[in-house]
Amino acid sequence: MQVLLNRGVPQILIPAEGTYPYIRGGVSTWIHDLIGGLEEFTFGVVFLGGRREDYGEVKYKFPENLVYLSTAYLFEERERPKPKYKEGESKTFELIRKMHEGFKKGITEVPEEVMTPDFLTKVLRYEDFLYSKRAWEHIVSMYSRHASTEPFVDYFWNIRNLHAPLWVVAEVASKVKAVDFKLIHSPSTGYAGFFASLLKRSTGRPFILTEHGIYTRERKIDLMNADWLTDKRTFVHKGLGEISATRKVWVNFFMHLGALTYSSANIIVSLFDGARNIQISYGADPQKCEVVPNGVDIELYSNSLKNRPEKVPKVVALIGRVVQIKDVKTFIKAMKLLVEKLPEAEGWVVGPTDEDPDYYQECLSLVRVLGLEHKVKFLGFQKTFEIFPKIGVLTLTSISEGMPLIVLEGFAAGVPCVATDVGSCKQLIYGGLNEEDTAIGKAGEVVQVRNAQALAESYANLLKDEALWKQYQKAALERVRRFYSKETFLENYRKLYKRYLTWQA
Repeated sequence: MQVLLNRGVPQILIPAEGTYPYIRGGVSTWIHDLIGGLEEFTFGVVFLGGRREDYGEVKYKFPENLVYLSTAYLFEERERPKPKYKEGESKTFELIRKMHEGFKKGITEVPEEVMTPDFLTKVLRYEDFLYSKRAWEHIVSMYSRHASTEPFVDYFWNIRNLHAPLWVVAEVASKVKAVDFKLIHSPSTGYAGFFASLLKRSTGRPFILTEHGIYTRERKIDLMNADWLTDKRTFVHKGLGEISATRKVWVNFFMHLGALTYSSANIIVSLFDGARNIQISYGADPQKCEVVPNGVDIELYSNSLKNRPEKVPKVVALIGRVVQIKDVKTFIKAMKLLVEKLPEAEGWVVGPTDEDPDYYQECLSLVRVLGLEHKVKFLGFQKTFEIFPKIGVLTLTSISEGMPLIVLEGFAAGVPCVATDVGSCKQLIYGGLNEEDTAIGKAGEVVQVRNAQALAESYANLLKDEALWKQYQKAALERVRRFYSKETFLENYRKLYKRYLTWQA
């Protein structure tokens, strides 16, 4: 762990998994706005990244009330203990065995001694996991029962790679315990949620969980599409219709981390009712679950609205990271269909391209194959308030979302949206908070996931029909001003923080 900033005592500690302050947009912007908007509190951030080389420079100017920042990398190559035969404590591995069996039965309560940093740093140490006889026997036993249709060597190394970051997280948690924070606020489950859970159990400090997307479900989508997880089952076993045991190991791992995080959190916040229902289906206690919608700085985007040209630009913009979950390829296919109907139309992809370089190259290849080199443009990261006046339609073609801030930002800038039916997109575009919200009317269109034809038709309808476009723009502006202001969002978290900063166990 490296401490990059230490200029005071943070009241609120935020573990940021792969986001703030090294990635722009999405959860990172949410964290930055939350810290900067609540100046009366002091914050600390623990950044948990993958590998150091995956991240560039800090992307944000730190608010004055961000007083602590440390970084750690979960999948970075590090010096391993020298191989040495170890027997391993039978009681320890019996505890692990019972815990795994409990997960299989849907039991999420874990013995208190396991959910502390000391368990992984002093009891089941990293060298025990790597070299002990008990660890080997445990892995062999799990393989025999759950993965015997696949090569053992693949199963073994996946178990190693998947669990190794837990020791990094525990080591960081052990060091961070010395920081005199009062409250933990994690924006996700996963490794960040596990980190927060360890601190909650070992310090007694309250723990707020806010999920933007449903982390477990998004990891499942990523893993089901991951090329690096090869399926080496025989033809007979593939025909059974189940996913490979190797993929199942990874999926189950994140499901279990999610359930553990839910059980540790004092309160579980979602951004909309649909996400709350999913959290409950994944094991969250309904009594802990609350909904706090996102909000945007409407004043910030007022100039974007003022700077709009009289005519609607024939430009459709997908604003987001160029990664698989945003399904940029379907957007490109939709643009091919749109250009056939509306030759002057252009498609812009506005967002960082370095998170998944292979996927970015695949997108560029698809653009070339479809002959769209002069019609689909990748602009990289841009300031959204400068982009909005130049476009006619904002789009999201994602296969999974939470409550996308970019839709609300577009509304504040007077840009209608065409989105896939994921996360809260339907609620944002059609209204759904209450009858008053629904009465405002549509602020765009919602289509099914991976339906390029429906996307293209919606783009064409909006860009060709100025009266319809203005109707949708009016609804967008009214909805965001009435229900999704940044002031309301910050006040909700101000109350939440005050409640738990005075909380007594």
